[in-house]
Amino acid sequence: MRGEAGTPHGVPCPYDGAASLGHVVQSLGVPLTEVSGLRADGEPVSAAHRPPDGARIELSPVPRPQPLPPSAPWPPRFVLDVHLGALARRLRLLGVDTAYRNDAADPELVAQAAAEHRILLTQDRGLLLRRALWLGAYVRGSRPDEQLTDVLDRFAPPLTPWTRCPACNGTLASVPKKEIAEQLPPGTRRTYDTFTRCTTCGHLYWPGAHHPRLAARVAAARRATGGGPAPRDGPGDSSADDAA
Repeated sequence: MRGEAGTPHGVPCPYDGAASLGHVVQSLGVPLTEVSGLRADGEPVSAAHRPPDGARIELSPVPRPQPLPPSAPWPPRFVLDVHLGALARRLRLLGVDTAYRNDAADPELVAQAAAEHRILLTQDRGLLLRRALWLGAYVRGSRPDEQLTDVLDRFAPPLTPWTRCPACNGTLASVPKKEIAEQLPPGTRRTYDTFTRCTTCGHLYWPGAHHPRLAARVAAARRATGGGPAPRDGPGDSSADDAA
């Protein structure tokens, strides 16, 4: 069996004649989550196909943006592995529904992805090879901003900045200053008048010291996705103790 690898001659691959093509592809370290189509000697085939010895196999990468299965919710929801915490905060800043726990074990992530129809984002190829995985994707890039660009390019989720809590993924709602004044540090109480609160964890946010940096990050993401400039302020402004 020969597989396409960007060269005219491909890469030889041993084959016992019994394994499915999908199994062979994944045995080479290529998760099927990263493949949109398979061809054997030029003919489209499924992952269950068993090609004859000497067949030439071609793999097509997933298109961008990637079409999702009919069972997938829209907007897409994500769950991230423990190594992608900075990416999780960036996605939440943009209003993308993003589940994340820094102590989640691999089986828990796979189970959550299936139960909640979330796309599992990871840089662990072994995790993407798990048979029980509902839907997943390999995240490219070593830096959080590179990873964010990759995810937005691949899935094109609609952006609703300042609407989710970067800490827990809950939704944010405006709250009158007088209602939470006693919870604020004296300097914040004197300086700021616009506040939001997470409806899940109760965390308070206001346009504090980190706001210009976060606003620039939001604006860059919106430009990259064709969403135009972001509003300067909104119901989910960042608090001074948030370093998303």
